[in-house]
Amino acid sequence: MDGNGRWAQRRSLPRTAGHQAAETTVIDIIEAARAAGVEWLSLYAFSTENWSRPGTEVDFLMGLVRRVVRKHAPLLLARGIRCRFLGVADSRIPRELAQDFEDLATLTADNRGMTLTVAFDHGGRRDIVEAARSLIRSRTPADEVTEQLFADHLPFPDTPDVDLVIRTSGEQRISNFMLWQVAYAEWVFPEVLWPDFRALDFLACLHTYRRRDRRFGGVPPRTMGDPS
Repeated sequence: MDGNGRWAQRRSLPRTAGHQAAETTVIDIIEAARAAGVEWLSLYAFSTENWSRPGTEVDFLMGLVRRVVRKHAPLLLARGIRCRFLGVADSRIPRELAQDFEDLATLTADNRGMTLTVAFDHGGRRDIVEAARSLIRSRTPADEVTEQLFADHLPFPDTPDVDLVIRTSGEQRISNFMLWQVAYAEWVFPEVLWPDFRALDFLACLHTYRRRDRRFGGVPPRTMGDPS
């Protein structure tokens, strides 16, 4: 969800105004994804690298996220959305916010309409390192480690591989997002900044994805055996 700061800068507003404006987009896209039949939606809200931002901005984000979580919990429950939070390992996260995350996850645990994963204090490299540590602690012999077994030691191992990654604002980087799960994801980079991103933009990205020819390293059946 990229472009909040630039959105505010273009309007001669503080960066915090861009983060505030992003709330509307978050709810709009959750509703659009649910209506489109998306079963798994992940939002990258705060990375392990975002701690390097100015302290005032980080503090504002912590307060904003807490307000958004508490405000929209009834809507998420009513929509049958299961909420999970990927990351949330750093001790700098306010205790009250971590508790709100836990409460929302518990409140919606039995929902089956859509799974919403909020990546907060998330880093793909950290997840991979933690999975490796888990395997070592379990004393798994090296020659018994498979890709599936490794994946089983990642956070939320029931999460399927990512099909589509949408990064707004035209930036074209992975930025440490779910590195294991995006191995064969399709990528779309709309130029629109996140606070201006709406349901129609999201649906356009889905349309682009559906037109892609996903081969997963293979070749289309029509070309099998055809050296041309």
